[in-house]
Amino acid sequence: MIREGWHRRAGIDLAIWLIAVSLCMLWRWIAVKSTISSYWALFGVLALLWVIVGMAVQLYRPYKETWFWQAWLAVVADAGVLIGLCWAVLPHLPWALSPRVAMWVILLVGAIETFVVLVEHYWKYATNMTVPVMEIEQRENATVTRKDEPRSEISMRSIRQSVLSVTTEEDYRMLLEKARLDSRQTKSVCDRNRFAFLQIPDYQYATLVDLTLLNDAKGINKRFCIVNQKLPDGGRYVCCYRPQEYIKQKILARYPAGINWIVYSFYFFNKRVLPRLMLTSRLYYDLNKGRKRMLSKTEVLGRLYYCGFEVDEIVPMGHIEYVFAHRKSQPYPQEQLKVYGPLIKLPRVCKNKEIKFFYKMRTMHPYAEYIQKYVFDARGGMDIADKSNDDWRITTWGKFMRKYWLDELPMLINWLKRDVKLVGVRPLSKTMFETYPEWLQDKRTLSKPGLIPPFYIDHPNTFEELFASEDKYLTEYLAHPVRTDIKYFFLTMRSILTRKTHSA
Repeated sequence: MIREGWHRRAGIDLAIWLIAVSLCMLWRWIAVKSTISSYWALFGVLALLWVIVGMAVQLYRPYKETWFWQAWLAVVADAGVLIGLCWAVLPHLPWALSPRVAMWVILLVGAIETFVVLVEHYWKYATNMTVPVMEIEQRENATVTRKDEPRSEISMRSIRQSVLSVTTEEDYRMLLEKARLDSRQTKSVCDRNRFAFLQIPDYQYATLVDLTLLNDAKGINKRFCIVNQKLPDGGRYVCCYRPQEYIKQKILARYPAGINWIVYSFYFFNKRVLPRLMLTSRLYYDLNKGRKRMLSKTEVLGRLYYCGFEVDEIVPMGHIEYVFAHRKSQPYPQEQLKVYGPLIKLPRVCKNKEIKFFYKMRTMHPYAEYIQKYVFDARGGMDIADKSNDDWRITTWGKFMRKYWLDELPMLINWLKRDVKLVGVRPLSKTMFETYPEWLQDKRTLSKPGLIPPFYIDHPNTFEELFASEDKYLTEYLAHPVRTDIKYFFLTMRSILTRKTHSA
């Protein structure tokens, strides 16, 4: 059956034939029995026959509707039919065309076709990571159903033995005190499979202690969402993980200087980069099954907030950190995250208070955006650049990119889309925008934001100085738009060249 879009695929096949024939000519496979022009005519006929036979063997079915082996067998069938025809017909023609030459060209075309089919189907495989939206229960005033009673000695011995099978005595004593393992309202679970939590009755326990290292847990977000549903309002969840920094220090200490960084770089690429790239993410998890992940503090806390929890306390215990959190809200079922790649889109408040997404290179650990307020509060607020003081969410590479504006280069895409102009107040996150006085919020949204902000000239040190700097620019711009932007552009260039201004 001929499907819609077959002509595009047929056009690719004709291009493949042209490439294969050109290679054969360069390799001088043509016998002296005939002229090159005679073989060009033959290959033109074979290329057309390839397309006709391809239609018959369903070579041009959309790759999204076929399996790889089906498409590959269609290529084999197409090549087989043409090779058979050449050996059957060419010896009887008067032009002395060699069937062997035709066979080699057809085999070369088949090899290239196989590669194309492989690329198409790997693309389908790699990009088919749609996560089904979880059914999130909508509830109100869910309270714990089990009474807060002490456990029996037999029960405590069993719990202690279970905890010590995966951790230490010191960890057990800490959990006994902080998570109240001796209460019947506390349930401890040690199972890599998240579905173990599905067997727990709803709202029966006030505290769920997860003893499985998140580094080895399957489906962390779904795991958190299931726990969220099982806990009553305000219920506590305790989880643990091995921090990325510990793994880094362990590798650096294990190998000699110089070699250790090479080893760590390969380890980091395998454990952190490959799982984040679109074309390798699914293959990595299918092979690795989610084991031995490198998890940063930012990612663990961000996932918890993303899934409706609020972090209360972080307790380091040797090479493991325990996170104590409580259920605050429903998870975010409308945001099914797939891959955290290097290029991200961030929502920003623009003209007329419209929210637009701006492109940027990722400089923070995954899920950093979900703990922005947590970091701001913990570190004493944000600075005038919309960043936390001593922000540990930023990666080492991210600090380098921010210093030299490399992270902001993708915003040129927004400039080409006319979301921003060259000079203007910088687009702000909603959290930062709401810290501005209302009169300045209204004034900011009268015009488009810009790539080059006015504070690169004034260098404000406080929020009051920042507000004054932006107010001064906006007042001038609203009166004389073109003249003001030209003036600020050249003043910014002078500031960069003479005062070595750089990004925060």
